[in-house]
Amino acid sequence: MTDSAFAVERAGALTTVQDLGRTGHAHLGVPRSGALDQPAHRLANRLVGNADGAATLETTLTGCAVRLRRTATVAVTGAPCPVTVDGRPAAWGAPVRVPDGALLELGAATHGVRSYLAFDGGVGAEPVLGSRATDVLSGLGPAPLADGAVLSLGPAGEAPPGVDGVPHRGVPRELVLPMVLGPRDDWFTRAGLHTLTTGDFRVSAASNRIGLRTEGPALERARDGELPSEGMALGAIQVPPDGRPVLFLADHPTTGGYPVVGVVPERCLAAAAQAAPGTPVRFTPLGRVSWGRPNPA
Repeated sequence: MTDSAFAVERAGALTTVQDLGRTGHAHLGVPRSGALDQPAHRLANRLVGNADGAATLETTLTGCAVRLRRTATVAVTGAPCPVTVDGRPAAWGAPVRVPDGALLELGAATHGVRSYLAFDGGVGAEPVLGSRATDVLSGLGPAPLADGAVLSLGPAGEAPPGVDGVPHRGVPRELVLPMVLGPRDDWFTRAGLHTLTTGDFRVSAASNRIGLRTEGPALERARDGELPSEGMALGAIQVPPDGRPVLFLADHPTTGGYPVVGVVPERCLAAAAQAAPGTPVRFTPLGRVSWGRPNPA
């Protein structure tokens, strides 16, 4: 292993390598994957002078700790968390110079769920189908971090631009998800659709990179049975037999047979990545969409 690397001393609850994802392979059953909070991922890279597509680490709730094997400039964005270098406090949301051999630690998120750690040069995992992203559904890409693992770093580039501060949109007390109804909203009664837009939903602790699951009232169905499998879009709101909506995120399956009652635009999904269990969820309709094929009788 190259000396331009870092060793994992504490992997945390779930820490994965992420970039902008592997697009163009849904017809092969491969989801896009990539950072769930893409604005935070892009910002971390820009703070250390990387291109947006460089690979970062995405942590979940409890952070991680790594020991550098070269001097590196790092930045942490996304969910705010304490950052230390050899036990001394360091800046969150700003470039930090970490010397060779130092222990860099991200503590538990104080707000939100996922933090992003960028290194100048990026994480040097081997690309799979053009991406270094870890896909927890298909198993493509590097494995989630484990204690004792060693990952390479790309060559450091030019010094990052100086910054006085960075924007942080904060973590909302309520997750408001605009959605376009359809294509299978006619599989639900009027009462069921009313429940979708007015019900007391909350983020379930069973949520993951595949989908944000909800707790709350069940949507009343107008039809029994299930659909033949059809393509699933990023942001689709699928309703399984228990009647509680599931919002598909970056590692979602590319096909499914449960009806999709609506679709959340991609630009609105970053907030879902940071919604902790118990966060209230509200779905607000924008209009209706059809996927260009008739509903089965």
